[in-house]
Amino acid sequence: MFKKILIANRGEIALRIQRACREMGIKAVMVYSEADRDAKYVKLAEEAVCIGPAQSGQSYLNMPAIISAAEVTDAEAIHPGYGFLSENADFAERVEKSGFTFIGPTPDSIRLMGDKVSAKQAMIRAGVPCVPGSDGALPDDPVVIKRTAKAIGYPVIIKAAGGGGGRGMRVVHTEAALLHAVQTTKAEAGAAFGNAEVYMEKFLQNPRHIEIQVLADQHRNAVYLGERDCSMQRRHQKVIEEAPAPGIPRRLIEKIGERCAAACKKIGYRGAGTFEFLFENGEFYFIEMNTRVQVEHPVTEWITGIDIVRTQIAVAAGEKLPFTQRQIQLKGHAIECRVNAEDPYKFTPSPGRISTWHPPGGPGVRVDSHAYANYFVPPNYDSMIGKIIVHGDTREQALARMRTALAETVVEGIKTNIPLHREIMVDANFVAGGTNIHYLEEWLSQRER
Repeated sequence: MFKKILIANRGEIALRIQRACREMGIKAVMVYSEADRDAKYVKLAEEAVCIGPAQSGQSYLNMPAIISAAEVTDAEAIHPGYGFLSENADFAERVEKSGFTFIGPTPDSIRLMGDKVSAKQAMIRAGVPCVPGSDGALPDDPVVIKRTAKAIGYPVIIKAAGGGGGRGMRVVHTEAALLHAVQTTKAEAGAAFGNAEVYMEKFLQNPRHIEIQVLADQHRNAVYLGERDCSMQRRHQKVIEEAPAPGIPRRLIEKIGERCAAACKKIGYRGAGTFEFLFENGEFYFIEMNTRVQVEHPVTEWITGIDIVRTQIAVAAGEKLPFTQRQIQLKGHAIECRVNAEDPYKFTPSPGRISTWHPPGGPGVRVDSHAYANYFVPPNYDSMIGKIIVHGDTREQALARMRTALAETVVEGIKTNIPLHREIMVDANFVAGGTNIHYLEEWLSQRER
């Protein structure tokens, strides 16, 4: 097992990994930007290294600075968390070539799954169902583009091959708008991701967003840890997640989960990963794979009793998975609300100093957050300042516990989206379960009228 790990991230995930290291008796080195000098995990760290100014490009995306920090502190491995460099194959490769262990998949796996075209082709070969679409990247020939769209059937969606985080997508309803949409998406993709390739898929009308969490080791063992429903989204950004997904028969989950685990073995995957699907009319359609730990991993941890971050570290150190698929049992229901420093309805960022911070507690309540009273939320990064996660024996109990937890939570000095969460938790359609990915935006639109 590792004796020292460098954590190349910030915010709540940095604190989450730090806690896992402590439990495992591993020393953790924290890197931080000048804007995060007063962060809780920096103050708690045995070792901490400033790697640059507030700008991400000069700190958390600065590969040489991170690797240099690992060298001067004698770290053995680097955990990238999520976001920033976590799915950057070049970074994973530089980490390995510098003599450290990258706590995540191999660079080849990250490259394969990071390109949406190659990922889809790999999943088709592995027997994982995919959304009907183009065979690969769209060519420049407008005749072929129009023919492809006609064969798929409108509406279609144009996606950036190297995209992610809900960016690089454009829905097209008519042939008249098709070519302009393709060219615009290509230009945006080239500027945002350094890869102008785009592909086309059928745009499903009312799907749910369902994820399958997987874990794999270096000995070709792979398991799936049930599913998560992440359909409550705004502009492709998740707001609320829960596990298990309400209303989907277990036999369907088991079938797709087994295919995902088999796909991991086929591509030689290691570590934690998430297969993301659209689910409509009883069918799953693969859309992408995230080759890292997810923001919403706590809901899966709670229903399985498995510590995903600890397992990530263990398998990176060469250990075998300590459980088999048959030993994984789902218990109860878990819900997670992302707490963002933003206006709850305008969604504009609200950085600043938190004057009062009173997180909830009680049975079945977990709070993952780096915030505290007098903490200054910097304007330089993602607005998420924490997550409230609850667990109950049933979904009804979990909903009741989340309503109680949200009512107890007090954050003053900045705006947060907690008022929005409170409203959603009493919305009749959400309470009934099974809302689709468009529901929240439609709900918000109606609220504004």
